[in-house]
Amino acid sequence: MYPKSILKLIEDFKSLPGVGAKTAERYALRILEKDEEEVEMFAEDLLNLKKKIRYCRICGNITEGEICDICADDSRNHAVICVVQEAKDIFALEKTGYKGVYHVLNGAISPAKGILPDHINIPSLLDRVDENVEEVILATNPTMEGETTALYLSKILKEKNTEVSRLAHGLPMGGNLDYADELTLIKAMEGRTKES
Repeated sequence: MYPKSILKLIEDFKSLPGVGAKTAERYALRILEKDEEEVEMFAEDLLNLKKKIRYCRICGNITEGEICDICADDSRNHAVICVVQEAKDIFALEKTGYKGVYHVLNGAISPAKGILPDHINIPSLLDRVDENVEEVILATNPTMEGETTALYLSKILKEKNTEVSRLAHGLPMGGNLDYADELTLIKAMEGRTKES
């Protein structure tokens, strides 16, 4: 049986996503092996993260300043806004070469969990969508909550007289039909395109 301080650290690591009991135990024991200066630097990095990171006042992305680097970049197309559920989604989409700007909802509508439209970052999106915005791309996750959120947003954004699009859903490249789940296959059928 480990001492209480190690057990507490193991529990702390287990609270992180994707970290199971064995991995948490290895992390805690690895911290124990480090010298005190390394542990202090690690703890300082964690505290700095909490103290310095905030949400961009324009889009809701994570940043150390008032405005994130993407919103501050004049070379990006500010007339196209891609709406994502979480800031981490931006990092994935940036790999595609997308050059517009983003809006982070910081969640998704889920009546079952008590999360309603006014609980996530929707009002500031509506404030941003004006006559200068040409398109809003809905890039919410293909889950029940993400689909609910996208449907809600598409309905209220139609009133703003702007083009609303949705990321395509379907089968991944290199995937096999027999491994695809029902929702993926339904979306693939709905999103099919004509061959020219």
